[in-house]
Amino acid sequence: VKIIGVKILCKWQYILRMINSDKRLKHLGRIREKKDLVLTSKNQTERLTSPSSSYFNLNPFEVLQIDPEVTDEEIKKRFRQLSILVHANKNQDDADRAQKAFEAVDKAYKLLPDQEQKKRALDVIQAGKEYMGHTVKEREKQLKKEGKPTIVEEDPELFTQAVYKQTMKLFAELEIKRKEREAKEMHERKRQREEEIEAQEKVKREREWQKNFEESRDGGVDSWRNFQANTKGKKEKKNRTFLRPPKVKMEQRE
Repeated sequence: VKIIGVKILCKWQYILRMINSDKRLKHLGRIREKKDLVLTSKNQTERLTSPSSSYFNLNPFEVLQIDPEVTDEEIKKRFRQLSILVHANKNQDDADRAQKAFEAVDKAYKLLPDQEQKKRALDVIQAGKEYMGHTVKEREKQLKKEGKPTIVEEDPELFTQAVYKQTMKLFAELEIKRKEREAKEMHERKRQREEEIEAQEKVKREREWQKNFEESRDGGVDSWRNFQANTKGKKEKKNRTFLRPPKVKMEQRE
């Protein structure tokens, strides 16, 4: 369990490092720019199964390429569009990847009707916005002190990209915590099960010992009784051999 947990954590920690890099930030920006491209089976399959999808697929709104403010009807409509595009029957030349893409779309769609799950996703997105808003304000203060123009005034898109990056980072951090919790719970369940098995084995050993002891004791008693009975029989037989009747003397006549 511990080995599995380490592998999981290493994977997601690597994702976090990718999100934090400037090069990755530019890549995330390019992903955002492709949101309004014409939907094609090939593009959507690649988007949902690419190496970078392992972290942005954690955001159900990103998977479905919809804004958090859309209605349930719009969510359903988008799901139908994407599920048809990435269905394995429509992509028989790349059925395995299409199946993975379909599973990502299906998972995101099933998550959003759950109000608790949806609220959790919205909270993460809002936290990303608030964090970057605070960061930008602090940066603006510093730039103003230095007499330099602010980044947001010159390039608002950079702020959008930064929010997107921070949101993905938060989703990844939550996934790490979830994996840690699962690994810990799995380890605890395994430990408890091992203790239960050991307790059962102990009871079994004690019962077997008690059974063997009783059988050995009963066997000893029976052996002693048989010995006593045999000894008594031999004594009686020996005594009977010495109890012979006296010889009768014949009288002689003259």
